[in-house]
Amino acid sequence: MRVLFAGTPQVAVASLDQLVNDGFDVVAVLTREDAPIGRKRVMTPSPVAARAAELGIEIIHANRIDEVTQERIAALSADIAAIVAYGGLVPEKALGIPRLGWVNLHFSLLPAWRGAAPVQHSIMSGDDVTGAVTFQLEKGLDTGPVFGTLTEAIDPADTAGELLGRLAVSGSVLLSQTLSGLDTGALRGIPQQGEGSYAHKLTLVDGKIDWNAPALAIRRKINGTTPDPGAWTELEGQRFKIGPLLPATDVDGLAPGQVEITAGKQPRVVVGTGSHGVELVQVQPPGKKMMNAADWARGILASGTVEKVKFA
Repeated sequence: MRVLFAGTPQVAVASLDQLVNDGFDVVAVLTREDAPIGRKRVMTPSPVAARAAELGIEIIHANRIDEVTQERIAALSADIAAIVAYGGLVPEKALGIPRLGWVNLHFSLLPAWRGAAPVQHSIMSGDDVTGAVTFQLEKGLDTGPVFGTLTEAIDPADTAGELLGRLAVSGSVLLSQTLSGLDTGALRGIPQQGEGSYAHKLTLVDGKIDWNAPALAIRRKINGTTPDPGAWTELEGQRFKIGPLLPATDVDGLAPGQVEITAGKQPRVVVGTGSHGVELVQVQPPGKKMMNAADWARGILASGTVEKVKFA
């Protein structure tokens, strides 16, 4: 079976590896163009492009599937296109180029959380279970018939990065099984049932912490935006990135955003919310790397300004 693989970020690499290891003839990889990374803005290939180069697979770099890119795809004579987090729309004219169309591995239980950030929204909304599906790509946004499904429990401490990491591995097996079933003709898609929900791409604004919200909602927001785009708050007009929190149900009476630091060998950093306190584990001051909250607290204690610490 000749397969065109479309994907860009690290989460898609496991699927590329799985298809190659399972003996599919991956004739080319479609991925987004090199992008500037880091403070020095070094032009860097996508994780999928880097892996394809290691495997000796032809790479098609394209941020959009225009007519020229469609001609290159057509020349491959692929039986099917497998797409995992490519990061761009597949135009209607391109959907029919492979003989069996395009099969998408999507990290939600469709029709829940159609769109670009399903795992992040699932965590922030407090879902207990998520999963992954393979479905036929069509004109609508993640609306096509479903071929296969797997489920994954969400632990209250899961970050989006951790959960995506697990789904990337289990989903790669599901994708391989789906292509095998379509190759033999044994698999048929099932139309989606029920109301859909939309998971828009997260931006920096989505990571802003509202300390007036209940502690559980704040923890979910931070987990859902970790590692990207990151959760943050402000202190004296400067932006501080905040890592996942621990509950501090024994702490009451702090105003939302008010920071309480206990003195001692291992300071404890607690912040007030709209319900009970939460304990900081990691904090990233502006211009610095993420650090242990206790180490940050020691600096505050040494400066003698602890009574002024309140997040906005």
